[in-house]
Amino acid sequence: MKKYRDLAPSQRIIMTPGPVEADPRVLRAMATPILGQFDPEFTGLMNETMEMVREVFQTANTQAFPVDGTSRSGIEAVMVSLIAPGEKVLVPIFGRFGHLLVEIAERCGAEVVTLEREWGTVFDPEEVIAAIQRERPDVVAIVHGETSTGRMQPLEEIGKACRELDILFIVDVVATIGGTDVKTDAWRIDAAMGGTQKNISVPSGLAPITFNERAERKINSRKRVERGIRNPDTDVELSGRMIQSNYFDLSQLMDYWGPRRLNHHTEATSMLYALREGLRIVLEEGLAERFARHRLHERALMAGLEAMGLTLFGDPACKLPVVTCVNIPEGIEGESVRQMLLEQFGVEIASSFGPLAGKIWRIGTMGYSCRQTNVLHALGALEAALLRHGAAIDAGKAVQAALDVYMARRP
Repeated sequence: MKKYRDLAPSQRIIMTPGPVEADPRVLRAMATPILGQFDPEFTGLMNETMEMVREVFQTANTQAFPVDGTSRSGIEAVMVSLIAPGEKVLVPIFGRFGHLLVEIAERCGAEVVTLEREWGTVFDPEEVIAAIQRERPDVVAIVHGETSTGRMQPLEEIGKACRELDILFIVDVVATIGGTDVKTDAWRIDAAMGGTQKNISVPSGLAPITFNERAERKINSRKRVERGIRNPDTDVELSGRMIQSNYFDLSQLMDYWGPRRLNHHTEATSMLYALREGLRIVLEEGLAERFARHRLHERALMAGLEAMGLTLFGDPACKLPVVTCVNIPEGIEGESVRQMLLEQFGVEIASSFGPLAGKIWRIGTMGYSCRQTNVLHALGALEAALLRHGAAIDAGKAVQAALDVYMARRP
């Protein structure tokens, strides 16, 4: 019989747009004892987690809880629960994950209308608003922060236009929640879907979401309770089209997370511990302070890359604060550099997708990975790897430029 070694993953400095390094306090929380999912102690932890989700999403919504699964599970749960077959959905696309929203909407049976921008830019809100007024969709679905391009879409004016026309506004905030402002209520977002594996610094496996009463009314109009647990006296089937997924049915998940505690699935106990601790750490630091920290390390990283002689990709006016995209120097094999970074320095950065494959590197400064030692180490390692590959860069300047940014903040 084959024998297997003890699990001992290598230590890495993860500077990708996700996953990132998990906070050690989160890993410690995951090692604590299992509780039953309906144990009053555990349901108390569930309630605390919901409270913290509300704070981080900056919302007063009653519905604020995680969906078990990766961030895509939260996106799919919201979309399959809010989009009925035949409805019109407008999706503005400025990177890979806009295309994902289109695909999920199509699988929901929607009539999908798209707008597209060149990768590396975002939409002028007026362009989206004009399309909303022209198309009068039932739903607008958009990405806030595109990790594929390192860009961030302004949302406030779009949300206002959707609310004035009674259109549901769904936003993917996976890359932004916990790292930069996500003002769910102020921007009139009806449903927002996040993830754990980026700025919250929790392993992938839960997708915190929130949605307001407007969304809740539509979901409840399609509500069904599973036959095996249905109360025939109170659980009446409604006339709306049934939500096509059982697992991602938010009408059932509301009953699971709400006072009724109606059984839906077996909760991922250790992941719930992890999310609770990750959110607690975010709030302990303070949202404003956390966003400022991400901006600081972004500035230091950008200063180092530019001092090295590298150029940054994309429109700087709409840069996503937690992802920096770098043009790969001409004549340099990007994957070979990434391999050397990983093998010789234990540093991981990301390549990209689609039209940007092989053209840019993407460097994340997210959550627990977003700290000075990581930025300095990554810059020094990248400089060394590029020199080994014969790149014409300005040696010795990158780390010093980043240090200038850090030391300028000292009293």
